[in-house]
Amino acid sequence: MNTRETISTFTGFYREHGHELSPSQSLLPPRGDDSVLFTTSGMHHLTPYLLGRPHPLGRRLTGVQRCLRTTDLDEVGDPTHLTVFEMLGSWSLGDYGSRQSLRWGYRLLREGFGLRPEQLYVTVFGGDEQVGPDVESLETWGDLGVPVEVLSEDNWWSNGPTGPCGPDSEIFVWTGVGEPRDTPGTNSDWVEIWNHVMMRYERLSDGSLVPLPQVGIDTGMGLERLLTILQGTDSVYDCDVFQPWRETVPTLWPLDLRERRVVVDHLRSSMVVVGDGVRPSNTGRGYVLRRLLRRVLTILWRQNLTLLDELPLDLYTHTLDRFGRSPGGGPTPDQVRQVVLEEQRRFVGVLERGRKLLSRLPREEVLDDRTLRYLHETHGLPREIVEVLVR
Repeated sequence: MNTRETISTFTGFYREHGHELSPSQSLLPPRGDDSVLFTTSGMHHLTPYLLGRPHPLGRRLTGVQRCLRTTDLDEVGDPTHLTVFEMLGSWSLGDYGSRQSLRWGYRLLREGFGLRPEQLYVTVFGGDEQVGPDVESLETWGDLGVPVEVLSEDNWWSNGPTGPCGPDSEIFVWTGVGEPRDTPGTNSDWVEIWNHVMMRYERLSDGSLVPLPQVGIDTGMGLERLLTILQGTDSVYDCDVFQPWRETVPTLWPLDLRERRVVVDHLRSSMVVVGDGVRPSNTGRGYVLRRLLRRVLTILWRQNLTLLDELPLDLYTHTLDRFGRSPGGGPTPDQVRQVVLEEQRRFVGVLERGRKLLSRLPREEVLDDRTLRYLHETHGLPREIVEVLVR
């Protein structure tokens, strides 16, 4: 299946079961939500409705939501992690429960996407000091004949420090060589593709849990990871959504595999973030954007490669079209390109200023933690740039 067919199969299945299509929202969380800088899952824009407010589209929803996560930033470049990605989702707002959600999920994977039973393994919440084990999920998977690994904190989902939360059941697919073996907790060849969260509680500021007025279901499946499985590729970077990047980037910069993946991920993510109205800065969302772009520029500059001037406008257009435009239309591909190139100009200026500054400091003092903090706070020189300049 290509990307279009995969999305259509997912949303079509849920629409056949009474779910209304919920449009993709911005990477920026809803106004007034300061729990996160960016939308990290499909549920963020639905938080008020999971807490009990009626949704204008009803109690069953499905859709595709663009998300951004920085918690896995150091893992970007491996076969499965991305900074910006798309999440296929389904939601029950006080309608059906975990048994129905898991049964539908299993049916879709088997009949809709053609996965074999022996390819699948699941994990279930086994309880902690506040909440007991998720018996409903354990029993449902047992009835379906799917092997289960019982875990604790790895199978608890929270919206943030406070807000709706609950146990989850994660579905893994075998990606290794030969017959499936071991468990998801002991073998990384089991890759998580789908998470079913049972939204049963609200966590208060003191850490306590109170039952929600209605039990909700929030499921999320990474589109790119699913495509990796369905298209039989070695990584998310080899599925069809990355084809224009795969054809272009190697012709511009001779990078090793991991560096090429980081460059592709960070540039693509930066375009989407700028498209949603963020601009580089030294704080908040703007700092995340600046960090992404400067990681790319540092990789290229360190190897004396050309910078971003030659990146074709077609890649900007493809990326913005792939993720959709922000409400109100957002900037054009050329306007996004100008933001990226302006940040490059600033980066080159930082390098020149850094060279002059470091030339006046004793070499043995430059990488001292106190000096690094001084260079960053006073002169705006991040540690990674100082280290590159010293080398």
